Amino acid sequence: MAPMSSPRQALESLLQTLDNAASRAGRPAVRLLAVSKTQPASAVAALASLGQRAFGENYVQEAVAKILALRELDLEWHLIGHLQSNKCRDAAEHFDWVQSLDRARLIEPLNRFRPEGRAPLNVLIQVNADGEAGKSGCAPAEIAALARAVAAAPRLRLRGLMAIPEPTPDFDRRRQTFRQLRAWFDELRGQFPDIDTLSMGMSEDFTLAIEEGATMVRIGSALFGPRS
Repeated sequence: MAPMSSPRQALESLLQTLDNAASRAGRPAVRLLAVSKTQPASAVAALASLGQRAFGENYVQEAVAKILALRELDLEWHLIGHLQSNKCRDAAEHFDWVQSLDRARLIEPLNRFRPEGRAPLNVLIQVNADGEAGKSGCAPAEIAALARAVAAAPRLRLRGLMAIPEPTPDFDRRRQTFRQLRAWFDELRGQFPDIDTLSMGMSEDFTLAIEEGATMVRIGSALFGPRS
């Protein structure tokens, strides 16, 4: 990847690429989630000053420190990493979205610890779409039951699905996974018409994901550069 001359140029270039990909595919505009894991609060603030509002974090403890440091910026924070049961309270209290709900036992504590004065916590069900051993995400057969349980929790709001396809060099296989995820999303929307978010696609495959129906892509290295 060529060196990025500035955060502004990186963000503007990426947003244009997203718009072009959506236009070519005949898709609506796609939301950008800037993946800020391992990045300092100053780097997040720099992107926020350019208009980027939504940021994704993998680790609750690391994220909470940034959320508190940047509280005055009123950013939108998404948890995209595996959620441990003992971190549910911090996740419910500090994040706006949890994209990585993958088992039923997380639902009750997330609902219980969501502060009454805040909007419901937006939730995506993470699917282990390729059945990878040891990978986070529910089995496809579990999507409907998890969705019903989330939808029944008054302080949670079911928004859709998230997945991280197997990082195979075979992009045709990745496309098939994205296509299958869209089919599961459409099936779920038949039961829950208000869901609106299919979070899939990262820096190296987001154009494929957009072609297959992603409504949100999660991109870090194209904005912040490779992690050291």
